[in-house]
Amino acid sequence: MDDEQKDHLKSYGIAFWVLKNGEEVDWLLNYRGGSFMMKYGQKVEEECKIRGVSYEVIADAKATEIITEVSDPSVNMDLVKLEKAPRMAVYSPKNKLPWDDAVTLVLKYAEIPYDVVYDEEVIHGELPKYDWLHLHHEDFTGQYSKFYGAFRYAQWYTDDIKIQEAMAHKLGFSKVSKMKLAVAQNIRDFCAGGGFLFAMCSGTDTFDIALSAANTDICERMFDGDAADQDAQSKLDFSQTFAFQNFTLDMNPISHSFSNIDVTTTRQVDRTRDFFTLFDFSAKWDVVPSMLTQDHDKVIKGFMGLTTAYNKSMLKPGVTIMGEMKTANEARYIHGEYGKGQWTFYGGHDPEDYQHAVNDPPTDLKLHPNSPGYRLILNNVLFPAAKKKKQKT
Repeated sequence: MDDEQKDHLKSYGIAFWVLKNGEEVDWLLNYRGGSFMMKYGQKVEEECKIRGVSYEVIADAKATEIITEVSDPSVNMDLVKLEKAPRMAVYSPKNKLPWDDAVTLVLKYAEIPYDVVYDEEVIHGELPKYDWLHLHHEDFTGQYSKFYGAFRYAQWYTDDIKIQEAMAHKLGFSKVSKMKLAVAQNIRDFCAGGGFLFAMCSGTDTFDIALSAANTDICERMFDGDAADQDAQSKLDFSQTFAFQNFTLDMNPISHSFSNIDVTTTRQVDRTRDFFTLFDFSAKWDVVPSMLTQDHDKVIKGFMGLTTAYNKSMLKPGVTIMGEMKTANEARYIHGEYGKGQWTFYGGHDPEDYQHAVNDPPTDLKLHPNSPGYRLILNNVLFPAAKKKKQKT
């Protein structure tokens, strides 16, 4: 999985395919870019050839030599056993909206199977069937991504409002915002019970904002038919959130911003200098963040989104920063635990489309098979398959 690999993204699909077929995969953290090692089988070799994935067939003695090398206490490497393919769900609307989800794009490209769930399935309690859930370009606050200012006359926008309102009423909610809050709380409980949550773009900060605003109304009349609570800011409960605290809401309905968690409107970063750096964790002691940051590049080109990156001063204590731009005080890629589960938030919309706009065509990943930004997404896909290590005491 170093620079010798022809298709890094499809390589994850091979690992997932092996797991689905009942075999184990050894993930060699920090060894040649985080390589995968598995028992030889002719079908595995044929699958690599079909998918265009670079591989090496090695003797048992060489495999033992590699295991010895990565296990050496003096090197920053480790071996993690992946045992079972996680059951995957993507939270995504059934109606077609004029933007794409980087995660579904890369899952399809890597040929990793997943189910699509949305509000109805979540409210009906289907999340416990899954190990892994993804949230992307979503607004859990009920403000329709705050697209009112730019797109309120667009057909797709008005259609989406009708669909969302109809579903809210079907499920017994008086407002879309109340339905979305219930969905967020169900996802929170999924995580608390041991689920793995991976979110990108506005699926990250709006999730926390919705949870914090459970006891108030932050939606103006054009979103839910009545005025927002003028004291909403003082009624936020930061004890309910995963990642962020002490943030200030942007209550302007014409603004595209939800709060000062996101730095999209305030950052002074030229595109040519927009990069973030992955933190170098100890593979033997910080196993989880080491898995999540496996890559063949440590400096990743930045990309924008409705939510681009996070103001580090808004992060809760205990949140692990895995990717950041220190000069701008931005966290881009963060991780934490909630109950028995874990979550990862990744800012930005599409790692290979710097400023993806509404109605832009989807990224063709055939042109980006070695994308280090997309690799971070796929690290999260395999992460739940890891064998749980006994805690060192």
